[in-house]
Amino acid sequence: MKKVALLTVFFCMTILINAQESEDKNVASFNLGSGLNFSFNEGNYQFNFGGFVTPTYSYSKVSGRDGENTFNARNAFLILSGKAVKEKVSFLVQTDYSQTQPLLDAWLAYHPTENITITFGQKQTFVNNREMTYREDRLQFTDRSLLSQNLSNTGREFGVFVETKFKIGGQFGIAPMAAVTSGDGRNSFGSDSRDTDLGGLKIGGRLDLYPLGYFTEGNDLFSADLAHEETLKFVIGAAASKNTGASNANGEGHGDFFLYNANGNDNFPDYSQVYIDLLLKYKGFSFLAEYANASAEGLDLVYTDEAATQILAPQQISEFLVLGDSYNLQTGYVTKSGFGFDLRYESATPEFESNLNSLLTDYSSYTLGLTKYFDNNNLKMQASVSSIDFTNGSNQTIAEFLVQIVF
Repeated sequence: MKKVALLTVFFCMTILINAQESEDKNVASFNLGSGLNFSFNEGNYQFNFGGFVTPTYSYSKVSGRDGENTFNARNAFLILSGKAVKEKVSFLVQTDYSQTQPLLDAWLAYHPTENITITFGQKQTFVNNREMTYREDRLQFTDRSLLSQNLSNTGREFGVFVETKFKIGGQFGIAPMAAVTSGDGRNSFGSDSRDTDLGGLKIGGRLDLYPLGYFTEGNDLFSADLAHEETLKFVIGAAASKNTGASNANGEGHGDFFLYNANGNDNFPDYSQVYIDLLLKYKGFSFLAEYANASAEGLDLVYTDEAATQILAPQQISEFLVLGDSYNLQTGYVTKSGFGFDLRYESATPEFESNLNSLLTDYSSYTLGLTKYFDNNNLKMQASVSSIDFTNGSNQTIAEFLVQIVF
């Protein structure tokens, strides 16, 4: 991953030097939300430096326990991006310094046509649920849904990604996408040569259909309808992936657990995820519905110890992988003056409900959100209150408030 980042920086510096040698007009500008922009050779070479910060206060209380208060920077992003127009190449390096491993994205992309993009590197994948395809500063609530949190980590993968989109019949939009990745999430090759990649590849794809045409440009980056679509627009999507040999609870990491065959060799299960979602927008109103299913295969003669004395019980796999069905329904309305009112309902059913140690627990959750957008999504304040009811009888209440500035 470090090599990808170094190649990206080298690419950026090379284009910058070549552009500076040109006698054509060069331009620099700054705008809130779009960062510091450089344009060389009359727009043929473009670079952007930006980011965003999100100071957040949270209060959490589980029934029968004392409440907890936290204050931190949930996100502290720095973003470097650029493109060479004639060469049809773009790049992005994105880091989040609120995390112990800050590198999130580092990729190079080639655009053979206006509607085809081929990307190599580490990036936010499209094979997850729709909410997980939105960047962290573009969320409708203060945090991602429980569906997103349970079935994903950051949503980043390392590999090759192909994205296309086109229209048929003048308005009907179709966007097929496919990806082949390492199957170990971001930074998949570990911290050093001893921390090697595990399992096999992850193959996935997504198909989005826009029966009434695409959303307004830029409005497809959010679940909320900030652009106030003048006519009804909606997208129906489906995504699926299969991770051959997963060793992380949701397939976005490696080495978190080990399972073995009868000879004492690694024997990781195959992990599959399927998503179906619908997003609708009209004059400030939005509605998002998501369904997810996660399942495992390749569980015959799997042992939990290297000596192959403890065979994996049928329901025990749910203690290693997140398995079962999850639902997320959220709706909201954004006024023209920038106030957003949102409501979310979620539920989950583990594959093995009788296993009390299952990673995915049976729950239902309600979230009420309030947002004030001061400069579109570039400057905003958000608050939310969530109530999560678990079938084991416990209840958790979470209240959050954040301020976000995108520069």
